[in-house]
Amino acid sequence: MISRLRGTVLSIKPPVAIVDVQGVGFRVSCSQAALDGLAPGRHCDLHTHLIVREDDLALYGFAGEEEVELFTLLLGVQGIGARTALAVLSRLPPEALRQAIVNQQVETLSRVPGVGKKTAEKIIFALKSKLGGLDSLPAGAPLPAMDAEVIAALTALGYSLAEAQGALASLPRDEKLDLEEKIRRALAYFG
Repeated sequence: MISRLRGTVLSIKPPVAIVDVQGVGFRVSCSQAALDGLAPGRHCDLHTHLIVREDDLALYGFAGEEEVELFTLLLGVQGIGARTALAVLSRLPPEALRQAIVNQQVETLSRVPGVGKKTAEKIIFALKSKLGGLDSLPAGAPLPAMDAEVIAALTALGYSLAEAQGALASLPRDEKLDLEEKIRRALAYFG
């Protein structure tokens, strides 16, 4: 099984990257975090997961081992294929995905393209007990209503959930801001 690739990036056509490893070009479907670290002509080091089927070998690349573990867990959920699992990991960083599952945030998972409410519920039901080490992580409370509105506004404008969460995290917590001001400052984060 191929679990890691080190080589030179030949080309990138999201979500696929072609990686040259000593003269052999590997076609790797990558998570967004992995793609963000790649550039044509530069050296790369990808954690991978190989899926073998009767008529196909598919290689998936990730920025870290934690993404590979979550990808494998997602594949174990009935009805979740490799493309959907990759989409989930491309939209939600590992920590955000873990928190969404632990806190049973169906709305967060259902914002991923290809994941509806029922699929999100299925993911939560199947994986909540499997993410055993999470008891040591801060479970966090569900987002306050205003923060959820900021996230919803940013995702409606086309930003990914991870980008919206990053912008929200950049806002000062010690200031009392109304909804409009939070959205304005969150948009300024992207500028």
